[in-house]
Order: sequence, then structure tokens, then C-alpha cells
Amino acid sequence: MYPYLAARLFDTPLLAHPGKAAAVAEALAPRLLGLPAAAMAAPRLGHTARARQLMGELGDPLEERVPDIYALYRIGAVAVISVEGTLVHKGKWIGANSGETSYEGLRRQINAAMADMSVRGVVFEVDSCGGEVSGAFDVAEAAYELSQAKPTISILTDCAYSAGYLIAAAARQVVLPETGGAGSIGVVALHADYSKAQDMAGIKVTVLEAGVHKAEGNPFQPLPDSVAEAWISEMESTRQIFAKTVSRFRGSRLSYEAAMATEAQCYSGEAAVAAGLADAVARPSEAFAAFLTEIEGG
Repeated sequence: MYPYLAARLFDTPLLAHPGKAAAVAEALAPRLLGLPAAAMAAPRLGHTARARQLMGELGDPLEERVPDIYALYRIGAVAVISVEGTLVHKGKWIGANSGETSYEGLRRQINAAMADMSVRGVVFEVDSCGGEVSGAFDVAEAAYELSQAKPTISILTDCAYSAGYLIAAAARQVVLPETGGAGSIGVVALHADYSKAQDMAGIKVTVLEAGVHKAEGNPFQPLPDSVAEAWISEMESTRQIFAKTVSRFRGSRLSYEAAMATEAQCYSGEAAVAAGLADAVARPSEAFAAFLTEIEGG
């Protein structure tokens, strides 16, 4: 399990808030790398990855939900799809207990909302600092297709950063609370170099490779500048795709140039609206009630 987690966290592009990535890395460093927690110290984000659906705020959060964690949650003619916590690819049944949401689970709910003719509107309840690149754009495009067919709104109950914002932007409207945040249109990656720790422990690792690029970026040697530059170039390409995608979703409200100019900055409240990342500042409960009234009365 630990090698699996390390492979998904290190040396791979992430659509996540850098503070969130640092917090996860610091928590897992002792178990994944054999390093003390302080070795991965970095500015962290004070955000709790809350579990999807069961910890949501919109509607009746204390209502007993059905056992199927990916069943479509509805209030009348409005479906509520929770985009909560860390977003992961091929997580499928990870769900609420781990504070993560899988892209497959979101796709299942989006598809169900699209197919159900009795669903006349959809709310994306978003509180996520992002997650993995793989799977993120596919889900965002599915959410955008749903938005072309039915009224949708993303209501941020806290924040929508990186992959969380990518999905939130696919709705027709984005609303956030005064203290909420949106943005981080960028890509981050973490690389662990514990070659010095090996030396201190008296361990020598020999890396054998057939093909000059086969073992580049391995954690047993310092990261060469040429490899770092190549990785950053790939990440920049992904950032451009990110910016193009959200600008297409947002239309005239957020141009590609404006999305790129944010340089992955995060915006709060009215600043997010001014930057074109959101449409309005409102209490989540009030925004939800207004949308429900609009759909039910329509």
C-alpha cells in the first residue's frame, strides 16, 4: 500500500493546492520515506478534507443517506453532487471514510443526473483543494455537458482550488461565501530526495538503467536540473490546458489570458468574483435555497 501511495503523491503532476500537497506529504513522509515529519515541513493549508456527501452542508446533512455512497442525492427536482476533499482517480469505493472523492463516483452521479428526466437542476457542492490530474478533465467535461443540458450551479461551502475549481467552473454559475476561496489554476509536483539520509544511515543504493531516461527523477539521487526543467515544461503544458478549459467553461467571464495571468493565485470572496473566477458571494444555504426555489418554481 505504501509504495502505491508514494507513486501517486511524488514525482507526478497534481492539480492540488500546494499547501494541501505539503500537508499530505508531511503526514505520510515518516511512513512512505522513513523520514521524520519535519523533513517535509512546508507552508500548509488549514483545510480539513471532509468526506463527500455524508459531511455535506446543503439540503439536510443530518438525513440518513442510502448505503450506496455514489447514489444520486436529491431534494425534489434538484440533485446535489458533492465534490469534497481530495479528488482521486480510480478510487471508486474510497468515498466518505477517507475524506476523498473519486472521479468515477462523480461521473456516476453526473451520468445519473443527466439521464434522469425528473432531475431539473443540479448543484455541485464544492469544498476541495484538488487532487490528481488523471481523470480530472474527463469529469469536468462531463459536468460541462450536464450544464449544457440542465441548469447547474457550483456552491462553494469553503474552497474550490485546482482540480476542485476545474470541476466547479463547469457549472453555469459559481457562488462562494465571503470567506471562501477559488483558483489555484496551476500544477504542482513533489520530489523526495533522500540520498543524504541514505548516507547518514550507511546505505548505498545503486541505480542501474538501460536507457538514459529510464530512472531519471528517482528518489535515491539528487534531482538533475535538466530533469526538473523537463518536468516543469510538462506541468506548464498542463497548466495551459487547465486555463483553456476553465476559460471555455466560463466564457466571457474569464478569458484564457486572465486565467493564465492568475499564476495559480487563490482568491477569496469578492476578489474571486472580480477576477472572473466566480459569479457572486453569498451564504451557501441562501444560494442553495434560491436555486431550489428557481428550479421548483420553473
